[in-house]
Amino acid sequence: MIRNVFFDLDGTMLPMNQEDFIKIYFTELSRRFAPKLKLESERLIKAVWKSTGAMIKNDGSEPNINVFWKTFAKLHGKEVLKYIKEFDDFYSNEFCQCKSACKYNPNVPEAIKVLKNKGYRLVAATNPIFPAVAINNRIGWAGVNTKVFDLITTYENSSTCKPNPKFFTEILGKINAEPDECLMVGNDVDEDILASKEAGLESYLVTDCLINRNDTDISEFQSGSMRDFLTFARILPDVK
Repeated sequence: MIRNVFFDLDGTMLPMNQEDFIKIYFTELSRRFAPKLKLESERLIKAVWKSTGAMIKNDGSEPNINVFWKTFAKLHGKEVLKYIKEFDDFYSNEFCQCKSACKYNPNVPEAIKVLKNKGYRLVAATNPIFPAVAINNRIGWAGVNTKVFDLITTYENSSTCKPNPKFFTEILGKINAEPDECLMVGNDVDEDILASKEAGLESYLVTDCLINRNDTDISEFQSGSMRDFLTFARILPDVK
């Protein structure tokens, strides 16, 4: 029986134009940090991408935050480490400009409310490549209170990333749950659906902002819009 529901964030809880989001994000990041780090914007952006890529490949041996900053420091020197707290400040302030690339879907907070009232444990299973402050802000943009979640994956508390199935196994360990007790709700076929399936979870593919890079046949999966998922949530049994 399903007792736990995992929600992806970007494109699932929070509809967005990913291209616009990334453009705004790097524009604001460069404006604040390129002069401080004495880097051209292009070099700063490449360093962030490479450090993010290192987190995606993390094998679980250390927290993603360590992997990100170790990689960044190797690229541009250990002096960058003194800016870690200032990066958090950036995600509390300038990063919020990215909200303009996102949309609000009223079916999201309603579905979460329904599930919470039915007794399901909820996990914000976003790819943990950002600090908690950035992820919490984005959850807020979706109209959801972070307190409803039993766990929110961030780069501070996670040591794997999607599409590694170990990402889901890591969550299972943190919340003390079995795979067949969990449902993953996401919009990315590879990262959310196939990876969670490999870890033994059931899934629901949200199609509003569908990402299907390899044109995978999705007919075998439960799927629909977030409005459809709200209907699905309403007919799920209460957790006893």
